[in-house]
Amino acid sequence: QVQLVESGGGLVQAGGSLRLSCAASGRTFSSYTMAWFRQAPGKEREFVAAIGWSGVSTYYTDSVKGRFTISRDNAKNTVYLQMNSLKPEDTAVYYCAANVKGGNIYYTPTGYDYWGQGTQVTVSS
Repeated sequence: QVQLVESGGGLVQAGGSLRLSCAASGRTFSSYTMAWFRQAPGKEREFVAAIGWSGVSTYYTDSVKGRFTISRDNAKNTVYLQMNSLKPEDTAVYYCAANVKGGNIYYTPTGYDYWGQGTQVTVSS
């Protein structure tokens, strides 16, 4: 069983920044593929970013490229999402997800085995 705990959400003005953190349990965190998804009210959960086990390979949805950065610290069992130049359309609940088999990157929620409880990000205009 893997537990994921997100933190760092909040209210920020457009153009501002936030850094989300996701702390994971599990002795083999360094082998997990990790991802961030988000879900706005009335919308489906959507892929935001993912990172491979080593941290070298990263993937982003087009709408956040150049503004968001995903990273991980395997020594701390933590994955981060640095969000800059935030826009009102980034407002959503952000979820951390883990694929414990590692290897492939998945862009849909069904590719991930464990989920955090979510953290609210609200960007005001």
